Amino acid sequence: MKTLILTTAALTLGSTMAFAEAHSTVRMGTEGAYPPYNFINDNGEVDGFERELGDEMCARAELTCEWVTNDWDSIIPNLVSGNYDTIIAGMSITAERDEVIDFTQDYYPPTESAFVAASADVDVMSGVVSAQTSTIQAGYVAESGATLLEYATPDETIAAVRNGEADAVFADYDYLAPIVEASGGELMFTGERVALGGGVGMGLRESDTELRDKFDAAITSMKDDGTLNALLVKWFGDEVGTY
Repeated sequence: MKTLILTTAALTLGSTMAFAEAHSTVRMGTEGAYPPYNFINDNGEVDGFERELGDEMCARAELTCEWVTNDWDSIIPNLVSGNYDTIIAGMSITAERDEVIDFTQDYYPPTESAFVAASADVDVMSGVVSAQTSTIQAGYVAESGATLLEYATPDETIAAVRNGEADAVFADYDYLAPIVEASGGELMFTGERVALGGGVGMGLRESDTELRDKFDAAITSMKDDGTLNALLVKWFGDEVGTY
């Protein structure tokens, strides 16, 4: 799951807009660019694991929901400022982020990040490594001794390896695995996997405790009846971690 590094200067709590009972629709904020977690399908609609999950959570919570897309690097500031009511976008639960927004319980277990390159001989600790900007993956690379190349979107990080700008890309294993499989041997995993983050959860404004509790109850019910595990296997395969 993708993880975002927050800077205090980028966020302010003074502009929060609490969810109120008067709101008839809950706006579900996602990136729409990180398959299979979330993406835009051929009909121009939000699709993927989190779309199916979010729709089911809304149904169980008896809420009317609509989907809103937002660029990753501003996804938390725009939640805080009230442009939508939730973040459901492959966002890992971290202590740093939890100081600014609130989270439900995780709906995706902790997973690992991995390096992908065009050659197994790449030294990922000293070479040039691409990562999506404002992620913990980018922060990890910056501190590893490698040269970091940051890009705004996940697609650009992969393109950087394909065109030779970067020796490797560092991202969530679950995002990279289908790309490696589809590459026909052009791309391959290299180096060690790295455990980052603490599972994926839905982000909400800290003031929206009632809304958080409704979604928490929905997630709990999906774990209890096996629906969440079925969705995880459907979108990520039989080897995915389950509850």
